[in-house]
Amino acid sequence: MLDDFFIRALLAGIGIAIIAAPLGCFVVWRRLAYFGDTLAHSALLGVSFALLFEINITVSVFLISIVISLLLYMMQKRGGLSSDAVLGLLSHSALALGLVAIAFMTWVRIDLNALLFGDILSVSRFDVGFVWAGSLFALAVLVMIWRNLFAVTVNEQLARAEGMNPDVVNMIFMVLMALVIAISMQIVGVLLITALLIIPAASARQLATGPEQMAVVAAIIGIAAVVGGLYASLGWDTPSGPSIVVMALMLFIISLVLGGKTRRHKPNHAEVSPDSSRGE
Repeated sequence: MLDDFFIRALLAGIGIAIIAAPLGCFVVWRRLAYFGDTLAHSALLGVSFALLFEINITVSVFLISIVISLLLYMMQKRGGLSSDAVLGLLSHSALALGLVAIAFMTWVRIDLNALLFGDILSVSRFDVGFVWAGSLFALAVLVMIWRNLFAVTVNEQLARAEGMNPDVVNMIFMVLMALVIAISMQIVGVLLITALLIIPAASARQLATGPEQMAVVAAIIGIAAVVGGLYASLGWDTPSGPSIVVMALMLFIISLVLGGKTRRHKPNHAEVSPDSSRGE
């Protein structure tokens, strides 16, 4: 029989996968992998603020991620720098500031490896409940805004012409990203969060024939990566977070093979092609 700590790790990982993978579909469709990476890097800055002001780490990471999102949004609106340049500036600056701030707090003993690569095997029952509460809330909001968010993703100008407010939709999307990163930081760590968002979605894109189907398939692949990675970690005594990502990578390779066969039989394979002129 499995130990309690392993059951808790499984439940926490599955709780993250059911929201990270569907949300990751929009990251893939919008070509925002670097945005997810930027928010993930900002998590370390959130940790340093939490330690400095003695507040909850998850809350601090969530708030800092929202601040970074707002900075990104305002800098893009002002123009002058490309999106890639702004993302690179914020991503590496937030990571460096976080590391420097932690280094100055000599009175704090902190496991940087756990922050960078996760420590899913140490989650408590409270952590599991918190992860599921946050994930189900984010999933409910995603379902509510799905139609508008998808429309804005495909063509922002057309969505605006149909009476939608892309700015509000984009802000809700950013808040959801910040929430998922905040609650998943302990699961796979700062450096691997983006992989959990992107790889299952990229795998599902090879197999799905529609956006809703892709979101469901991505969630299934994410869950399979968590379960397979944790069992591999248990069997071979490898780090749990990286093991989950390696398992996700293996599933992606399998999806490439199966996806190639599927496309040969289904030449009208559906793909989402966001308008390149969308101001994200």
